[in-house]
Amino acid sequence: MVDYHAANNQSSTEGVQIYMEQENDWDRDLLLDPAWEKQQRKTFTAWCNSHLRKSGTQIESIEEDFRDGLKLMLLLETISGERLAKPERGKMRVHKINNVNKALDFIAGKGVKLVSIGAEEIVDGNAKMTLGMIWTIILRFAIQDISVEETSAKEGLLLWCQRKTAPYKNVNVQNFHISWKDGLAFNALIHRHRPDLIDYDSLRKDDPVTNLNNAFEVAEKHLDIPKMLDAEDIVNTARPDEKAIMTYVSSFYHAFSGAQKAETAANRICKVLAVNQENEQMMEDYEKLASELLEWIRRTIPWLENRTQEKTVTDMQAKQEDFRDYRCVHKPPKVQEKCQLEISFNTLQTKLRLSNRPAFMPSEGRMVSDINGAWYTLEGAEKGYEEWILSEIRRLERLEHLAEKFHQKSKIHESWTDGKEAMLTQKDYETCTLSEVKALLRKHEAFESDLAAHQDRVEQIAAIAQELNELDYYDSASVNARCQKICDQWDSLGALTQNRKESLERTEKQLESIDELYLEYAKRAAPFNNWMEGAMEDLQDMFIVHNIEEIQGLITAHEQFKSTLAEANKEREAIQAIQAEVQKIAQSNGIKLSAANPYTTITPQSIDSKWEKAMGMVPLRDTALQEELNKQNNNDSLRAKFAAQANTVGAYIQAKMEEIGRISIEMNGTLEDQLTNLRDYQTSIMSYMPEINTLEGSHQLIQEALIFDNQYTSYTMEHLRVGWEQLLTTIARTINEVENQILTRDAKGISQEQLYEYRASFNHFDKDHSGALMAEEFKACLISLGYDVENNKQGDSEFARIMSIVDPNNSGAVTFQAFIDFMSRETTDTDTADQVIASFKILAADKTFITAEELRRELPPDQAEYCIARMAPYTGPDAAPGALDYMSFSTALYGESDL
Repeated sequence: MVDYHAANNQSSTEGVQIYMEQENDWDRDLLLDPAWEKQQRKTFTAWCNSHLRKSGTQIESIEEDFRDGLKLMLLLETISGERLAKPERGKMRVHKINNVNKALDFIAGKGVKLVSIGAEEIVDGNAKMTLGMIWTIILRFAIQDISVEETSAKEGLLLWCQRKTAPYKNVNVQNFHISWKDGLAFNALIHRHRPDLIDYDSLRKDDPVTNLNNAFEVAEKHLDIPKMLDAEDIVNTARPDEKAIMTYVSSFYHAFSGAQKAETAANRICKVLAVNQENEQMMEDYEKLASELLEWIRRTIPWLENRTQEKTVTDMQAKQEDFRDYRCVHKPPKVQEKCQLEISFNTLQTKLRLSNRPAFMPSEGRMVSDINGAWYTLEGAEKGYEEWILSEIRRLERLEHLAEKFHQKSKIHESWTDGKEAMLTQKDYETCTLSEVKALLRKHEAFESDLAAHQDRVEQIAAIAQELNELDYYDSASVNARCQKICDQWDSLGALTQNRKESLERTEKQLESIDELYLEYAKRAAPFNNWMEGAMEDLQDMFIVHNIEEIQGLITAHEQFKSTLAEANKEREAIQAIQAEVQKIAQSNGIKLSAANPYTTITPQSIDSKWEKAMGMVPLRDTALQEELNKQNNNDSLRAKFAAQANTVGAYIQAKMEEIGRISIEMNGTLEDQLTNLRDYQTSIMSYMPEINTLEGSHQLIQEALIFDNQYTSYTMEHLRVGWEQLLTTIARTINEVENQILTRDAKGISQEQLYEYRASFNHFDKDHSGALMAEEFKACLISLGYDVENNKQGDSEFARIMSIVDPNNSGAVTFQAFIDFMSRETTDTDTADQVIASFKILAADKTFITAEELRRELPPDQAEYCIARMAPYTGPDAAPGALDYMSFSTALYGESDL
């Protein structure tokens, strides 16, 4: 039977009084339903007799047998284990009243408030008052101390019933009246604790009388619970009396109280297993996310390290667009995954520390440091790839420009050399007159002058070809072939020119006549013509610039060229005047001129034609230079626009980084307030994302315009991306730190005031706001909190012990999280491996092993199967078939060091 003495000694008077005020509503229930009164009489009488028979007596009528107070006092002594005042043996009314008052005083002394119940009503045999008094006694001594998960007595008893009957079909305990009418709940309680006494599956919900009688008879015969109600009383009442049912059910509770120890042990194990299952899931999630992120990095780095050259600028710009898509689309989610991975790892380690589990060690190569290392390698490859793309675009742009220039100059040169070999190899001088030979000689001299003037172009062509070779131009073979052909032809022209000159000079000795005017014309027309050709070539020359200064330099050079046009025009007019003088002399002297100047092929008409053509190119050159100037001005505007945005974003990021640094040190309010404020702050920062996207758009325009420098800002897009990612990571880590503090506070039972005190002490000694205390700073902090770690032998020993806990890696610094873990460990208690082993031992009925059947009976299905799957077979000398080793399983949960 139940030991009420221990339960009585554990209760405080104040707690009893509060509970009784909540539960005792007898004074509002004086007019009982007749059926309820009948049920209460029967139940209360049986309950009283179950205790009185220990003293060798019993009652027949609950309102008659307690009138003299003697059996009432005996009942109280039996259930409380205490001695009451000596009863008065007289039979007068006053003696009876005094005895009843002694019993009532004893009840009141236990903190019970007796509402409207006096000794006179009990002595007079008032049935309702007597039943009310007995209900008060039942509440105080049989029900009050029933508590499940800190609920009140009635709720605790109801919760106990619900848990015990939850697995049974057709049973749904919601109250202490209707839920018990069909009798299945009574049978379920017995079957749960003594399945050998009840064949539950044979019971039918539509046969409540049989069910109730079965439960009551089994309880009376095998569990020493007297029959307190008749089945017909319950079935034939629309709503059975709640107090009668509660009294009856409380007897079942106390009869099975020995099983409560096993239930407590099972609850403890369930709690530990739930923590372990959650931690294992977090470990699996971490491993999966880490593997996926590392695999993505592994796949991405070779792509970023690929330096396969393309042949054209367009092909390289396509690569640049792919890279921009990677930076703006593919990489940002991976940045979030990396941040979430660090947060998950920190949260998991905090939960493991709080539950006394060993620290989580990820698989080889999946540590946070490994991921950070891989990420560092990725960003290095990323930076190198972007620099290579820009360098390649510059190289290819230069190559295309040089190739175009090479072919343009080659075309002009080849056009000039066309027919020159045939002209130099002809024998026309053999049949010429002296004047004609002299003319040929002068013509040849003019040709030599022209040839020398073209030497610079040939050298330019060769230099451009050489540069294309050095820059690894993809079509170098055709360039080299064309250049070699030009050079070979040039050497041939030089040799032929020398041979023809020698032939003419040999003939010259015999020929004297010379036309000075033709010669002067030829001499002046040739360089002027060459100047015009050079000028036209320069006016058509392609150019490439990267800034305003370069284009302004070209414009200045062009303006200088235009300033020489007036002088050049005078020279043209002078040359044309020579030809006019020739005509004048010829007309004056009746000289018949040949169709062309014998000394040159440059006619006055060709000079005028080229002059007009050159003059037509000047405004075209003006337009081209002005368009390029406009382009460079537009590029400069793009630079200024990007710089303004970059300077604003850079300043914003710097300010927010400093601000979050201050926030992490100066956070006020509750941790929940801090968490809310930090999340609001994070939302505020994320609202700035459109500015970052706008900046990315400006940067894209910069790159599309092939702008490679910016004198208006010291920020680059790469610096700002890294700063933005660092800002998002920092606020996420700060939020995670507060979440971990909440976890620590809730798991360790640390009050808000204690957290304030710990934070204030930590910040006070963290002078440099680094988020960590050096050893001497930490010692000063401990002294301020009352720890005896002064500089003496005992204090040094204690400080060394504490440092081994908060700084196991001997880094010389103590983080705030390590500080909080230490302080909470000093002031709180948690489940240990010893406690879990003791709990399993209870479920195993003190055996050194446990069976799968016992686990499935005592634990919820999922946690029972969790244990069975992970427990090794027990191999001790007393092992039974199917025995499982719960001790090694508990050791594995906490690690060997805890044992």
